[in-house]
Amino acid sequence: MSSDPLYSFVFKGMLTKQALEKTDAKDHKSIAKIDEEEIFKILCIDELSDELVIRSKKMSFVFIAISALENSIREFITQKLLEEKGPNWWEGCVSKKIRDKAESRKEEEDKIKWHTQRGDNFINYTEFGDLVSIMRGDNWEYFEPHVISIEWAQQIIKTLERSRNVIMHSGELSDQDLARIGTLIRDWTRQIGM
Repeated sequence: MSSDPLYSFVFKGMLTKQALEKTDAKDHKSIAKIDEEEIFKILCIDELSDELVIRSKKMSFVFIAISALENSIREFITQKLLEEKGPNWWEGCVSKKIRDKAESRKEEEDKIKWHTQRGDNFINYTEFGDLVSIMRGDNWEYFEPHVISIEWAQQIIKTLERSRNVIMHSGELSDQDLARIGTLIRDWTRQIGM
């Protein structure tokens, strides 16, 4: 009976299910809820004004959207320049001014051992607006097949950066601003194919 393929399949499935249950693997909705409750507890959010927390939580979605897009643009630039110029693309494709500023930021963060750094790659230490500068000039030929125009990319990043700065300084955006952000993200992702 143990050589029966159906029995073997079902038994392996039961063992897999049991192993997953022991690791507390749950569906994404459960994980998100558990993580949110834990984060609220760690950050003592329950001790803050409910009204301010609700308003801030709305802005947290804006941060998530812009942050994810910003980092995807960094990955896009890194991937393209790595493909075209190889592992030394940072030195060969990024202006000295941007490199110096990013490298200086990384050096400062490296001194603070007790705090998490932005990442291992220097591009993580550039400003959002610097990303357009990296795509310009001699590098444009690598991005031109994907990006409508450098002006288009600059306008999207400039507008998103303005909204990003408002929420990063504890401000609130209107629903009209949220709709604009959504449109810009949708336009970028559809154009670039991310």
